Amino acid sequence: MYFTDRGIEELEGRRGEDDVTLAWVAERLREFVDLNPEFETPIERFATWLARLDDEDD
Repeated sequence: MYFTDRGIEELEGRRGEDDVTLAWVAERLREFVDLNPEFETPIERFATWLARLDDEDD
């Protein structure tokens, strides 16, 4: 188990039944980067990866 899995498991446990939009997630990511600018690059990569999941080139 990766260290990050604990956070993912907590997210799933606390919010797993919630219905959210991608707009809501995008806003939370913006807030996170505003509070933690050192994570701008990983968040940008994660958001780009999510946005391109259905691209056939990847």
